[in-house]
Amino acid sequence: ASLFILVDKPTLTLSVLGADSQLVKSYPVVLGINPVDDKRMQGDKCTPEGTFHVKSSYPHDSWTYFVWIDYPTEDSWRKHREAKAQGLIPANASIGGEIGIHGVPPGTEYVIDEKIHWTLGCISVTNDEIEEIWSLVADGTPIEIKP
Repeated sequence: ASLFILVDKPTLTLSVLGADSQLVKSYPVVLGINPVDDKRMQGDKCTPEGTFHVKSSYPHDSWTYFVWIDYPTEDSWRKHREAKAQGLIPANASIGGEIGIHGVPPGTEYVIDEKIHWTLGCISVTNDEIEEIWSLVADGTPIEIKP
């Protein structure tokens, strides 16, 4: 099955879409501590925007599963360089990495219901939901993160 993941930042939803963009399932999400801006550098606590793909996915000790996305892409690098050139981020800033979709630390599922943005740039769902998402995606699955 060719699935597509769409993360809509304004509505805080992750949708799994199938053939002909049919909705398979939708999940509430929380984002980086700054949930609005596009990621430009490591440490800005923003969730990146654009088109990505699943790089790898694996069980994770802290948040059940980690679905790793291929940030930074060429487009991410372009935005990073432009932000440096415009003086919006420090000239020595690093672009960062290790962005993905994951669960929450045990006992903190309430952060999803209460819309508490807590990650350093990742997309977080409940642990039951990440288990479900993890079972649906494969390496290469496209992910679009919309501003």
